[in-house]
Parts: sequence; structure tokens; C-alpha cells
Amino acid sequence: MDSDTLDDLDLQLLHALQIDGRAAYSTIAQVLGVSSRTVARRYGRLRTSGLVRVTGVAAPGPIATAEWIVRITVRASAAGTLARALAQRPDTAWVTVVDSGTEIVCIFRIPDDGPAPLAGLARHGDVLDISAHRLLHHFMQRRWRGRTSALTTAQIEALRPPDTAATQSLSLTELDHRLLAALSLDGRTSYPDLARRIGWSETAIRRRLDELRRAGILRFSVEIDPAAFGFTVSCVIWMSVVPHQLQTVATALASDFEAAFIGATTGEHNLIAIAVFRNSAELYAYLTERITTLDGIERMETTPIAAHTKRDAQIFR
Repeated sequence: MDSDTLDDLDLQLLHALQIDGRAAYSTIAQVLGVSSRTVARRYGRLRTSGLVRVTGVAAPGPIATAEWIVRITVRASAAGTLARALAQRPDTAWVTVVDSGTEIVCIFRIPDDGPAPLAGLARHGDVLDISAHRLLHHFMQRRWRGRTSALTTAQIEALRPPDTAATQSLSLTELDHRLLAALSLDGRTSYPDLARRIGWSETAIRRRLDELRRAGILRFSVEIDPAAFGFTVSCVIWMSVVPHQLQTVATALASDFEAAFIGATTGEHNLIAIAVFRNSAELYAYLTERITTLDGIERMETTPIAAHTKRDAQIFR
């Protein structure tokens, strides 16, 4: 599917899922003014086509998870195979091939604030160079705006999930980990299916899932290819920013329509941006007319994204 096949209802449904990826079909239907069957059928079509995937993701903060951005220079002939192998790992959250297949950029989420797992990667015969950068701070609390422009303010408020600010401390059990693993494969797995897989009652599953969300441990991510909205060029922008201006530059970029992610990192480049454009001309204009207007950026490197192998959570085996 592409942007030419998406109608207004598709765009509204995709926006609704961005607000609450776990929202019931009946809730979405009421807000959109259609039947629950229509919503379920539309979501099924979008899901089957590979356009959208909802996943449950354990938030790094509440469970002391370190996030590492790892850059791996590889032989171009091996990039696809290695990227797929990295995507199969449960500790990767984002895997992309950049620079026409000569580099892989991925994010590792490591429990207990552990180090990036570089030793095994460095021994791989097709890895030419590797570096790791600790992700220190996320500057964006919103999704890329290209996905979230189909609903009115009133519709957004009607779909907004409960407050997920951490109000209590929860200790994760083995059953919790099994629940999180199931949701990482499909965030919209039904309560009966979750109950069968985990061995809890549906009532217990509903209650615990709500507790995990309210504690800020569980969030729902919606994976959608920006090309479906007509934005065919994605790019990682690495910036070296004067330290005392890092916050100002990052905050300014986080407000841009093009921005999909802004984060502060360790290393030579202390700010990373992932940005989305309709074409390469828009990318050029953004680099030359927007970023160059910001004081404090000393150096910049751009790496166009050639392919997404994994966007956020576990992939199907």
C-alpha cells in the first residue's frame, strides 16, 4: 500500500492508533463516527499489508535500561544479512541500514544500565568498524507530525489514554516479563489470547496491563513507514553542538515538522536527529536553510536511511 491508496478514514485510524495503540475498536469507531466492524476491517487490511504494526514497548526509564546507539561500518555485501540478525536480537530496538549499505545504525536497550554489547559484534568478519554512544536524553515527547494530522482536537482528547506518569513503583514478575514479550510481538493481542499465553485470567491481564501503563513501564508504539504518507526520504543527522547551546538547539529542532526523533548522546557527535522529507530537495533545504541558522552547531554529518529492518520492538520470527 502507498499514500495513493489511503483515504481519509485510513489516515484517521492511523492517527487514532498513534494516540492509543491499544484503544478498543469500539472506542475508535465512536470517535470516528463509523461502525466497530469497519474499524476492525480497516485495521486488519492495514496490518496485513504491512503498513502498520502496533507493539508494546517497555519504557527504559522505570526499569533502568541503558540505551546505546551503535554505528557499525560493514562490507556492503553483508549489510542486509547482519541487519536482519541484529533485528532478531531481543536487546535491539531500532535497526537501519544507511549510506547505501555501508553502515548499520541500531539502538540497543540493555537492562540494569549495562554496557553496549560490542565484543561479539567486533569479532564479526564483515564488521570493519564499530562505535557506541550512550543515549542520554530524549527531547521529543510527540510523534512525527506527518502521522498525526487527521483528527480534530476534540477527537484527540476523546482517544487520549490514561496518564502514564509514573505514580507508583512496581516490581516486575516473571509473568510480567511474559506479558511484555507477548505485547512486543503484537500490542493489540486480545485479552483472551494474552490470558491463554500467560496463564492469567482476563481480568488479571486487564488490571496488570493498566498498572504497567500507569506506572510508565509499558507504552505502545505504532510502526508506520513514512513513505505511506508520501515522505520517501529519511535521514540520520549527527551534530556536534557547543555544550552550553545543546539544550537550545535540541529544543528548536524538536519543534520542527520534519523531526521524528531528537536525542543527546555521548561521543564526538552529541546530538542526533532523525528527520523525514518528501524528497531529497527538501532534505537539502532543511540542511542548508534550517540547521545552518542555529547557533552552536560546529559539525554535521548526514547518513540517509536506505532500509528499516526493525523500528521499535521485537519482530516476528
